[in-house]
Amino acid sequence: MESPRLPRFDRSQEVAAIHLEDRDIDILRFIHRHRFLRSSHIAELIGGSRQQILRRLQLLFHHGYLERPRAQIDYYHNGGTREIVYGLGNKGETWLARELGIVSQKLRCGEKNRAVRRMFLEHALMVSDIIVAIELACRKSGSVRLLMDDALPRNGSETPPRDRLFRWKVNIPGKGKIGVIPDRVFALERSDESGQRDLAYFFLEADRGTMPVIRRDLSQTSMHRKFLAYEATWSQSIHRTQFGFHRFRVLTVTNSAARLETLVEACSQLERGHGLFLFADRSVLQKEDILSALWRTAKHSETGSLLN
Repeated sequence: MESPRLPRFDRSQEVAAIHLEDRDIDILRFIHRHRFLRSSHIAELIGGSRQQILRRLQLLFHHGYLERPRAQIDYYHNGGTREIVYGLGNKGETWLARELGIVSQKLRCGEKNRAVRRMFLEHALMVSDIIVAIELACRKSGSVRLLMDDALPRNGSETPPRDRLFRWKVNIPGKGKIGVIPDRVFALERSDESGQRDLAYFFLEADRGTMPVIRRDLSQTSMHRKFLAYEATWSQSIHRTQFGFHRFRVLTVTNSAARLETLVEACSQLERGHGLFLFADRSVLQKEDILSALWRTAKHSETGSLLN
């Protein structure tokens, strides 16, 4: 348990010296991969004693390797309790770049992570909730491996910076071009009995219910506009020509069962590509095996899983 004498969001000089251990390096790598993680995410990913993990997180924060975004401070000022959220600090960013050659997508990320706004932080944490649940399920399965966006095979000899790995535009007939930026891109890798590797690619959309589902004007953001863009990505084979993916699916996780029904209905209005989409509310993250859990599709009464 963290000492009550130490401030939560301001660094103290009255902490023990630190020498980075293998576990600390794993913590830095995981947070770099996800940008923001709850302390419970980190404990689950690292394993071992939860209390020891919390003590290491405390030391890493007070020594500048990690940041605690101040957007979460209101929860404590209002008398609430919540596990602390961590992002990479400047010292952690520098260490990863110098020692491991892992470069952050933005320089001096510590200041940016510390000052990030609450809405952005809540969305990023929802993305982390989803990806961490999938990663833990892959580990438990023993036969499925999670590959994150910057580890995916791509067309072309040069890999662009991580923040531009998966950005593209599609042409919507009669409507012009729409930009597409998934919340995350990942693949699930399985090998059959002959050792042949199979990769299933996914574009993730984490929906907190803050974006309108449908708008008349496609120049304005909406969930329906996202669905149109992914449908066009498939019909124009951009996933093949630009990324080298043989197929893909779009996962949308939303915050309630009612919102889920609205999204499925909006997606069902597409002319084609209904089978590309899988939908679930946040309860899917609590399933014992998220990999085999049933997700809704845009085809009425049909379901699918991440592994079929």
